[in-house]
Amino acid sequence: MATLQKIRNRAGIAIAIFIGMALAAFILGDLFKSSSSIMRGKQMEIAEIAGKSVTYPEFQTKVDEISEVYKMNSGKTTIDLKTLEQIREQSWQGMVRNMTMKDTYENLGIEVTSVELFDLVQGKNPHAIIQNIFRDQNTGAINRGALIQFLKYQQTNTAGKERNYWLFIENQIIEDRSFTKYNNLISKGLFTTTDEAKSDLKGRNHKANIQVASKLFSAVSDSTIKVSDSELQAYYEKNKEKFKQENNRNIEYVAFPVVASKSDEDKLIKWSNGIKAEFASISDPAAFVNINSDVPFDASFFKKSELSPEIGNFAFAGKAGDIYGPYKVNNSWKLTKIQKFEELPDSVEARHILIKIASAQEADKASSKIDSLKNLIVIKGEKFEDVARKNSQDNGSANNGGTLGWIRRGQMVKPFEEAIFFGKVNDLQVVKSQYGIHLVQVINKGKSAPNVQLATIDRIVEPSSQTYQATYTTATKFATSASDLQKFNAAITAQGLNKRVANIRENDKDILGIENSRSLIRAAYKATPGTVVAGTEQSPIFELGNQFIVAYVTGEQEKGFASLSAVKARVTTEVRKEKKAKQLIEKMSGKSDLSSLTSTGATLSEAKDVSFETYSIPGVGYEPAIAGAAAALESNQTSKPVAGTNGVFVVKVTSVNTGTDQDVKSNQQKLSASNGYRTSMYAFEALRDNAKIVDKRAKFY
Repeated sequence: MATLQKIRNRAGIAIAIFIGMALAAFILGDLFKSSSSIMRGKQMEIAEIAGKSVTYPEFQTKVDEISEVYKMNSGKTTIDLKTLEQIREQSWQGMVRNMTMKDTYENLGIEVTSVELFDLVQGKNPHAIIQNIFRDQNTGAINRGALIQFLKYQQTNTAGKERNYWLFIENQIIEDRSFTKYNNLISKGLFTTTDEAKSDLKGRNHKANIQVASKLFSAVSDSTIKVSDSELQAYYEKNKEKFKQENNRNIEYVAFPVVASKSDEDKLIKWSNGIKAEFASISDPAAFVNINSDVPFDASFFKKSELSPEIGNFAFAGKAGDIYGPYKVNNSWKLTKIQKFEELPDSVEARHILIKIASAQEADKASSKIDSLKNLIVIKGEKFEDVARKNSQDNGSANNGGTLGWIRRGQMVKPFEEAIFFGKVNDLQVVKSQYGIHLVQVINKGKSAPNVQLATIDRIVEPSSQTYQATYTTATKFATSASDLQKFNAAITAQGLNKRVANIRENDKDILGIENSRSLIRAAYKATPGTVVAGTEQSPIFELGNQFIVAYVTGEQEKGFASLSAVKARVTTEVRKEKKAKQLIEKMSGKSDLSSLTSTGATLSEAKDVSFETYSIPGVGYEPAIAGAAAALESNQTSKPVAGTNGVFVVKVTSVNTGTDQDVKSNQQKLSASNGYRTSMYAFEALRDNAKIVDKRAKFY
């Protein structure tokens, strides 16, 4: 039915709101109810959330469900790997949120009744997803007739994909409404006082022009700052939260790229010369190109200035049928044949009437509509511009009578461009494009110039099977000589190879610079730190993309807090900074005249309109401490030395510009909304942390 087709075509918008990449939306149904009766043992467990086990079949059921929804929306029968990974991630996020929030909803008495659901679907202010699916594109209002018709259809057709699709949408609405209620409970429990709003306004209205004396930590040599083990330990214990980490592993690897050899290139040159005679005699060069070239035939016409000097000189000095080459461009060898010449304008002035096509079923209807509009102009004598204003669905040109102005080549889609550049002035042409069906009229044409159409066989130089085998043999010899980590590093040095490093997490999908590297990541987590990473059949050779990889696991960081030894360098730097700050503060104290601080090596700079919300200071960089000091001072006041991110600073306020915002009530509302949003987010983060999630997806994907 037409309504269902419209839902499919428009649902991409609605689904994107709720199962897209927006991680704040809690929309997926609670379809994962683990119980001992359906458990297949720990080996099938894919997660543990809030003390409840989730099996692989349960999770995969949700993945399959969303996959089917995606297929219905896109009209595709298959899903590519990247999209499938996104669907798995959406399924995971939904499962985590639903299982995390389920008990909270029950404890708080949050539910969506059937009456409420009815109102969210058919009430005066329907849910956003209903509005998106059933919105009339012309009026912007909900097409309630289409909505009621579809709901009646669902009542009489309770089986099949369409019914499951609708239940999925209903479930999204319920989940989103439940979370909205939870957020409302959180936000209603917060209140911003009038004094808080006034204080915030005062800080934002206080904009200071300042002078800053800066002494950077880098001015003090590290060698002059002694740091003891006890000081490192004390800092580490005090700031332990800074060193929280997820489980991850370090790997080192060598890549052996498969690169075409000189022999491979020589064979391609020989092939190009061998096919040249056939190319010259063929009656359909376009089809010949599509069969033999790595790049399909391009029917475009070019002026001489639009071609490379090499091909431009050949084309415009030759005749149709002439062939140039083989010649090399970047990593390709080419043969170019002159197809034909045409006198074409540089630009065309045109106008059109567009009838959009939302589905294949609407194509015939749109064609009939265009034919009827053409008859209005040709037979009944109505003006093109009047018909365009009343009927064209191209909002950008309809108000101007369909006029598109002067169009240069390359600005429009191919069918439209060919129609206007090869068509005659004032002729009415019906053109189909990806946007719909157009009624096109050329108003005027610019000055014509010679153009040429070329047929080019473009073959990329690629490695042969012999080259692949030779590279694999090289990688195998290296792996054999690198039987342990010490020999691995020795072989790299001896052979002058480039060693690379990567830090990976168990659920990472890729390693930067390595295609399809998920298999390497999974294998790295099965390997023991200090050993080679082995793939299928225990082979140390991974064929990933166009390269072979040999890798070792060199270390592992367990989830929790990094040990002091692991972060000693970071801790040492921070302790030194604290000691340098103390030293510099002593030297810079007691001086209200900033110019006198130059004798200590400080540099002077100025900044304007610095408020409490300013983070980056011109001439200094990211230094919130300076903004904080400036916000606390009045005109002609000087701060004490303050320690910042990169040094110690003394701030003098030379003048204050007072803002005019005195709307306390409005600011109170803004602060309340902002606090409510942040608190809701933090509340869920706390609930998720408390759920003690154990993620075992890496075992299966």
